[in-house]
Amino acid sequence: MKNIFKSSLMGIAALLLLASVAHAQLGTSTGTTTLSVAVAAEAALTIGGGGTTSLISSGSNFSSYGGTTNLTYFIRTTVSGGIGHITSKVTADFSPAGGPSVATPPTAGDALTYTCSASSPGNNGTATPCTTQTSSTTVTTPVVDFGADARSLLGGNTASVAWTLTNDPKYKTGSYSATVTFTISAT
Repeated sequence: MKNIFKSSLMGIAALLLLASVAHAQLGTSTGTTTLSVAVAAEAALTIGGGGTTSLISSGSNFSSYGGTTNLTYFIRTTVSGGIGHITSKVTADFSPAGGPSVATPPTAGDALTYTCSASSPGNNGTATPCTTQTSSTTVTTPVVDFGADARSLLGGNTASVAWTLTNDPKYKTGSYSATVTFTISAT
């Protein structure tokens, strides 16, 4: 009986030892994974000056008002056929009433116009700034166009809009403001 008990204990001990060795890994083991990423067209825009541009008249009486809005753009267009745009639209006309107006100027020919400048994307591609444009409350107007495979710097690239507003003697004295919305897109 003693031998059976002793051999049973020895058998159980051997099984436990084999079980612990079976779970232990000897040496090293490696595994791999394949990473994939889809890099898409992207675009973003920031407006300088805290989002406010002051238009100031300087020079002779009733000389036009002028000012500049600075932009930083971030763009990546697709390699084949990709394009990008920055556009503007007057989304809230000058107020209060009695001053300048984009939609219904007090005198025919009064206008809010602008010209554009833009640095080329820092990594690749082209940026084509607008020539003189007349602002609108009904349609978007161009600021900058980008070609295929345009890629800005990580910190962005610069563009600007130089505004000119007719200084009509019909405007009542006071402070007036309008809202211009800039939009950037990329495909």
